[in-house]
Amino acid sequence: MPELLLTLIGIAVNTAAVAYVATRLLDVRYTVWRLLVVSVCGYTAIQYGLLPALLEPFRHREPTGDEIPAVLALWILVLVCAPVIAMVLLVVWEAVVPTGAVPPVRTWFKGLRARLRRTRRYLQILAIAARHGLTGLLRGRRQDAQDAELARALRRALDDAGVTFVKLGQILSTRRDLLPPAYIAELAKLQDQAAPLRGTDAARLVEAAAGAPIEEVFARFDPEPVAAASIAQVHTAVLHGGEAVVVKIRRPGAAQTVERDLDIIRRLARRLDRHTEWGRSMDVRGLADGFAEALREEVDFTVEARNLAQVAAAHDRRRAEVRVPRPHADLSDERVLVMERLPGVPLASARLADRGLDGGALAAALLREMFDEIMVDGIFHADPHPGNLMLLDDDRIGLIDYGSVGRLDRDLRTSFEAILLAVDRQDGPALADALVAVSTRPDELDQVAFERALGSFMARHLVPGAAPGIRMFTELFRIIAKHRIVIPPELAAVFRALATLEGCLTALDPGFDLIDTARDVGRRYAERRMRPAAVQELVMEEVADLMPVLRKLPRRFDRLFAAAESGQLTANVRLLARAEDRRVVTAWLHQILLTVLAAASGLMAVMLLGNETGPDLTEELGLYQFFGLSLLLIASVMALRVLADIFTRRGHRD
Repeated sequence: MPELLLTLIGIAVNTAAVAYVATRLLDVRYTVWRLLVVSVCGYTAIQYGLLPALLEPFRHREPTGDEIPAVLALWILVLVCAPVIAMVLLVVWEAVVPTGAVPPVRTWFKGLRARLRRTRRYLQILAIAARHGLTGLLRGRRQDAQDAELARALRRALDDAGVTFVKLGQILSTRRDLLPPAYIAELAKLQDQAAPLRGTDAARLVEAAAGAPIEEVFARFDPEPVAAASIAQVHTAVLHGGEAVVVKIRRPGAAQTVERDLDIIRRLARRLDRHTEWGRSMDVRGLADGFAEALREEVDFTVEARNLAQVAAAHDRRRAEVRVPRPHADLSDERVLVMERLPGVPLASARLADRGLDGGALAAALLREMFDEIMVDGIFHADPHPGNLMLLDDDRIGLIDYGSVGRLDRDLRTSFEAILLAVDRQDGPALADALVAVSTRPDELDQVAFERALGSFMARHLVPGAAPGIRMFTELFRIIAKHRIVIPPELAAVFRALATLEGCLTALDPGFDLIDTARDVGRRYAERRMRPAAVQELVMEEVADLMPVLRKLPRRFDRLFAAAESGQLTANVRLLARAEDRRVVTAWLHQILLTVLAAASGLMAVMLLGNETGPDLTEELGLYQFFGLSLLLIASVMALRVLADIFTRRGHRD
C-alpha cells in the first residue's frame, strides 16, 4: 500500500510538472481538463514507451563508468520530450477543437433540468410544424409564395405553438415589405387569447403591486377582465378620486414561458439562416433578435410605465393631436400596470362614416404624430399596429401599448431629416451622403456606384405615377446591404415602425400616399429649422460649443509664436503611438523571429542527424546525432509556440 501511494504521488508530481512546463513554453492558458489529459499522455508515452526503448541496451546490465554520462544525457533528453509531446497534443487539440467550442465539464450538468425542458419544448414545436406540413420550410424547400394553403398552415401552427409564436405572427402580419399578401391576410387572423385568471388571483397581484388591500386602492375593481391574452389580461377600475383606469396584469409564469420560447425562436432563426436562401434574404436572425428585445420589454411593465410617462410629457410640451394614457407608477410594478383609461373604441372596429370622419385626415394626423415623435420627441411607438390604435370619443386617435419604443438622439434625428429631404429632391448623391454619414462607412465603398444605385432607385419609385409605397424601403435596404453600409439599429427601427404603420394608414384610407405625406412633413421640418428663432437657437448652441476652444486660442497662439521666435518650434511624428498597435507589431515580430529560429534549428538538426561521423555516445547513438535530437526538440518547441499563438488567436476571432 505505501508503495502504491508513493507511485501515485510520483505520477501526480510528474504530470503537474509536465503541464506546467508545457503551459509556460506555449505561453497560452488552457483548461485544467486539457492539461490533465495531455500531461498524462505525455508522461505515459515517455515512461512506458520512449524511455524503455532508448535504455534497452542497459536493461540486462549496469552501464560502465564511461557509459554513465551518455545514459544520463539520454535520460535528460527523454524527460524533455514529455512536455514537448504534451505541447504537440495541446496544439493539435486547439486546432481541431478550439477553446470554448465545447462547454467546460463543470457546466455539463448545470441547468440540466432547464435544458431538458427546452429540448422537450423544441421537439414539441417541431412536432407542430410537422403536423401542419411545414417541415419543408425548415429544410429550405422552395414553396409557392402565393400558396394560400401554406399560409393557412403557418397561421395554425403559430396559433398552436402558444403565446410567443402568436406574438411573432402578429408582428409579421404587419410586415407587408417582407411577406406576400396571402401570408399577411392569414397571419392577421391570429388572436392572442387565453383563459382569464380568477378574480381573486388578479386582485392578489394588484395588492402586491400597490402594497395595500384592493379596497383601499380602488373605489371599484371589476374582477372580470375585458380582455385576456397569453401574457396579460386587462381589467377596468375606478380610483377613489373618480378617475377611470385600466389595470394590466401579467399572467404568472409568462416571463419564463417567453424566455424559453425566445430561445427556440433564435435556434430556428439560426437554422433557417444557415440552410435556407429565403431565410438569409429576409434576415431572419435580425428579425428574431429584434423580436426578442421587443417582447422582453413588453413582458416587463415597468418599461412600459416609464415609456408612457416620457411620451406623455413630450406630448404636453407640443400639444399633440394624439393622446396616450398616463401611468400611475405608484400603483404599478413589473407585473401590474395601472394607467389612464382612454374613452373610445379600437380603430379597427370604428365606423368612420357613421361619425362623419375623413379617413384620409385621420391617417395624415396619425402619420404627423409618428413623425413628431421621431423628429421632435426622439421617442416613438415602435409597434403601431391596428390593435394599438383607438378612436376616442372626441374623434382623436389614441395610442396605447408603449411596451416597445424607439429612441433617436439629436444627431440621428438630423440625419433622418437629411434623408427625407434627399428623397424629396430625388438627389442620389445627397441621399448617399446622408446614409454614409449616419452609418459605418466600409473601406471598399464604391461611392459612384452607390450614388447611381440610389438615383436609379428614386427614378423608379418617386416619379409621377409610380405610386410609391412601403416596399420602397425594402429595396432601399437591399441597396444599402449590397454596398455594406451598416445602418444604426435606432434608425432601422424608424423604418420598421413606418412599415408597420403603413397597414393602419391604408386601412383608414386605401388611397393614402405615405411617401407624399412624408415629403410634406420633411419640408415642414426643414422650414421650421430655417425660421429665425430656430436659426438663432442653432447658432447659440454652436457658439456655446465653441466658447471653451475660443478662450484657449489666444494663449495657444502666443505659445506658438514664442516658440517660433526662439527657434524652438518643432514637430513630432509619432509612429505606433497606441499601445495596442505596439503590442500587435511586437507579436508579429516575435512570431517571425520564432519561425526563423525554428526553421534554422530544424535544418541544423537534420544535418547533425545525418552525420554519422564523430564520437559515439552509445553503441547506436553518436554525439552529433544527440545534438541533432536536442536541436530538433528546441525547433519543435519554437514551432509549437508559433502554432499555439496562431490557433488561439483564431479561436478568439471566431
